[in-house]
Amino acid sequence: MEKLVIEGGARLSGAVQISGAKNAALPILAATLLTEEKCVITNVPVLRDVQTMIKILRSLGVRVQMQDSRITVCPAEYEGHTAPYRLVSTMRASICVLGPLLAKQAFARVSLPGGCVIGPRPIDLHLKGLSGLGARIKVEHGYIVASGKKLRGGRIYLGGPFGSSVLATANVMMAATLTPGMTIIENAACEPEIVDLADFLVKMGARIRGQETPAIEIEGVKELHGAEHRIINDRIEAGTYILACAITAGEITVKGACIAHLGALIDKLRDAGVVIRNSGDTILVKAGRKLRPVDITTLPFPGFPTDLQAQTMALMCTADGISIITEKIYPERFMHISELNRMGARIMKEGASAIIKGAPELSGALVMASDLRASAGLVLAGLAASGKTDISRIYHLDRGYRQMEEKLSRLGAKIWREKE
Repeated sequence: MEKLVIEGGARLSGAVQISGAKNAALPILAATLLTEEKCVITNVPVLRDVQTMIKILRSLGVRVQMQDSRITVCPAEYEGHTAPYRLVSTMRASICVLGPLLAKQAFARVSLPGGCVIGPRPIDLHLKGLSGLGARIKVEHGYIVASGKKLRGGRIYLGGPFGSSVLATANVMMAATLTPGMTIIENAACEPEIVDLADFLVKMGARIRGQETPAIEIEGVKELHGAEHRIINDRIEAGTYILACAITAGEITVKGACIAHLGALIDKLRDAGVVIRNSGDTILVKAGRKLRPVDITTLPFPGFPTDLQAQTMALMCTADGISIITEKIYPERFMHISELNRMGARIMKEGASAIIKGAPELSGALVMASDLRASAGLVLAGLAASGKTDISRIYHLDRGYRQMEEKLSRLGAKIWREKE
């Protein structure tokens, strides 16, 4: 086990390069199961979750080679149809192999997924959507077992209690590419990662329209061919470094960031008093010592992303006043509150909202990461805190951030990794 150690108080300055998007790379790698031809995926972040997806593909009989950020996938005539518990249980996004396996092999057996502990994350929309294509699905012995010898297109509504589902949209869209007839996904997710997946599928020969809207149309084709594709850059990583700059009253340049993917965050930060300018894919961020509080509600894209909630909460702990953050995607996603309070934050949870009263100062402490984005929130708090902060269980952080301590060190942070 390793931990991160941070000596807070350093003002960030310099430039940081954003890596490829994990949440785009994982379903795109799964989509290679839809063809028997070679696919080349570039700008893939070297992360634990990506390595897990590679292991799942290999367990199915797919040949995969990774060299730096370039992955070559050769499905050929793979025969596997089972994604095993030992791999799927570590990463929720593993479920996105279900749709491709069902469409290509007419049978899939995928373990119920695991991943971060951020409250209930049901898979009912995945099963509802694939059932709407004619799949027969049952859950037995901890596995989703799906057969689909007579899949057919149809109109499928994917609305859930907390809005659209990104992974369910991806699963149904991938399955529909090889399903005869026209499929219309209503209340589809509009996230940039869904658009990136659709762009890759179109390169493979899929017929997809409306992938930037809540109504995606897919006309099934008989087969898909290989393709080469560059993954979009990670909007959540970009947002995390923008927030890291703000919490340290720094001035940095974020390279490889798409401002169109960060509209909700940038709007709120400008309200808080952060100066943000952009030129192409480069964003300049500059912040003062005291920021104004802002209220935030997480929503599906283009709303405020739930994956930046914990990091923004850390920032609001240092603002001059009271902020309210309401979680509409995962109402239980507040496990970082107790750890932030250990550092001197003043946060009270009320249902699906957190009320944050800005503290005069955060202080370093021994804290524990509970999930991927909570880890990043604790890192940001440690950057702003006086004294030393030790963050344990950082294997969560390694699932979604490429060399975070190295990137922050190059920006002037005093942060390093140690054995526990």
